[in-house]
This record gives sequence, C-alpha cells and structure tokens, in this order.
Amino acid sequence: MQNSNPPAGSTLVYAGTYTDTKSKSRGIYVYWLKTRNLEVSQNITLVPVGVAAETENPSFFDLDLKRRLLFAVNELEKGAVTAFSIDSTTGMLKLINRVGSGGAGPCHVTLDRSGKFLLVANYNDGSVAVFPVAADGRLSEAGQVVQHTGKSVHPQRQTGPHAHCVTMDPANRFAFVCDLGLDKVFSYRFDAANGKLAPNDPPFAATKPGAGPRHMVFRPDGRFGYVINELNSTVSTYSYDSAAGKLNEAQTVSTLPEYYDGPNTAAEVDIHPTGRFLYVSNRGNNTVILFNVDTEKGTLAYVEEQGTGGNTPRHFGVQPSAEHLVIANQDTNQLLASRIDAGNGRLKPSGIFADCPSPACAKFLPPH
Repeated sequence: MQNSNPPAGSTLVYAGTYTDTKSKSRGIYVYWLKTRNLEVSQNITLVPVGVAAETENPSFFDLDLKRRLLFAVNELEKGAVTAFSIDSTTGMLKLINRVGSGGAGPCHVTLDRSGKFLLVANYNDGSVAVFPVAADGRLSEAGQVVQHTGKSVHPQRQTGPHAHCVTMDPANRFAFVCDLGLDKVFSYRFDAANGKLAPNDPPFAATKPGAGPRHMVFRPDGRFGYVINELNSTVSTYSYDSAAGKLNEAQTVSTLPEYYDGPNTAAEVDIHPTGRFLYVSNRGNNTVILFNVDTEKGTLAYVEEQGTGGNTPRHFGVQPSAEHLVIANQDTNQLLASRIDAGNGRLKPSGIFADCPSPACAKFLPPH
C-alpha cells in the first residue's frame, strides 16, 4: 500500500477488476481523487492507494454511503457475493463475509433503497437473487432466487437468459431486471418488508429483437427510465408509471456518433444528479457520449462524444456531487478522470490516468 494518508480536499474512488492470470489483478483497488482548482482540469490527480481488498473477479459492486459498506460480486461460474466494511481514513476494505450468489457468473449487484436487501443479477444462468443484509453489512444466504427462461435472436449471445443488472425504482416498490439474452426488461413488485420479488403485470417491457438490454438507470425524479442496449448500441427512453411499475418506450437512439460504422458494444449508462444530462459508453468506438435530457418528455438529444483515451470503457462512475467522472478502460488497464461542466454537462478530460489492471467498475465514496 502507498499514499495511505488522504490528501486534503480529496475523495475515494474504488475500482473493481477481473483477476484472471493475464491481468494480474488482485481484487478491488482504491484511489484518492484530489482536486486543487476545479476550473483547471490539469489540477485533478488520481493518487493510487493500493489493493483495498484481495478478492476474485470483483467486476461490479455497490456502495452503502451511510454505513460505509461495499458489496461486490465475484464473477465466477460458482458465483459469490462479498461484503466489506470501509476504513474511511485509509480506504482499505475489511472482509465481513461471503455467500454464494445463487447462480452462475454474477455481474451486477444493487442495494434496495432501505439497505436491508441486496439484489444480484447472475449473468451466466439468467437468474436474480435477493439477500438479507444485517445492520453491520453481514449477508445472509439468498432468501429468493428467480430463474429466467427462454432465448432471443442472436446466435451466440442470446441462446438463453442472461440477467445483466437489477435497478430499483426511486420509490423502492419495483425492481427492474435487464435480461440481455431475452431482449426483455423484467418488472417485479418488491416486498420491501420481506425482500421478495413477484412478477408484475405486465411482467416485462420487450426491446427490439437483438438489442440486448444491459443496464438501466432512472431519472432522479422517477418519471423516466433509460436502458442501454449492448448488442445494437442504442439507448432507450421509457416513460414510467410509478403506480403500476410499467415502462412505456418513448424513444430509442444510437449511442454512436454518425460517422462511426465499426464494431461496437454499448456498455454503461448513467445520469447526472440534476437529471439534465445522460452519459453512455461505447466499447469499440471507445467514447463516452453526452445527451441532453428533455425536461418534460424525457427524450434524449445527442450533444457530443468524448474519447476515453484507452480501449473498452466498460464502466464509468459519476461523482455524487457531479463534479467529476471516472472512466474504466478495461483493455488498456487504466482509469481516466474527467471534470464535468456544471452548466452543460460536458466532460473535460484531465489527461490524468491511473494504472489499474483490467478495471470493470469505478465508483466514488465521498467524504463523511
């Protein structure tokens, strides 16, 4: 471990990785994002701290900001989920416990909005599991596992179900599961008292055949949801009936700039805390795209692309204060820090990279 004392005016950034032999990664890495003058992009520094915790294939994680907890998947054929407590002084993680994920190849995890339950998407076998979370962060074994079935049109990627993420609606009443293998965004009623999922009516919103829905995010006011479709590189806007838990497609647009016609898979989608700007990432084109969000219609208008300075931006994290964004370039083993313009949402890359082996997820933990 190095640079364990936090610089003044800095915030923690965690990166989950793939720990295969090629990458030589050891688990979850932690950095301090230090800023001296937000008007000058070059005054951003990513200071490596070291390996926060050694764990296998922590390709995605979620943070409990209040309790200072981190919950990571272990993306293995015999999948697992691991809970850690966070030392806010050093950024190091302390193991609480680890349980089976209820399926194969877990790739996404999210806390419900009460923090009492953890929901996990198992990609390889297309299942969703719910885990009780104790006050200290300890995980119990899965209380429920829901198995998807079926297939869609892509001959390699859609021969069976592939649950890729779980997203809670802002009211914590419904859980939505993007299934890349089935071209469906499933809607489940969520029993927040007992941590149980039940199929909603209607049980899903169908995407275009071959789209491959990957990740989803809601606008902060809960009126609209946005789904990034991996296989056809599009992002779909849905108006949201929060009483019924129903999504109605309003628009689907390409995630790619007009000039680009090469191979690509779309990866991440996230929204600015104001709800005014949406960001998506492209693997192949290697960009993060900015869209303006229409206040009333929720629809998207393309603004600009920003190169990521590396290859395969699998994920990016938006700082809760909306001052910065960190991009995880998986195949070039680096993180890139960018400043976000508060007025127009545009990214101002700092040129500041930090080494990180095979990064797959990056998120901020703001100071207490």
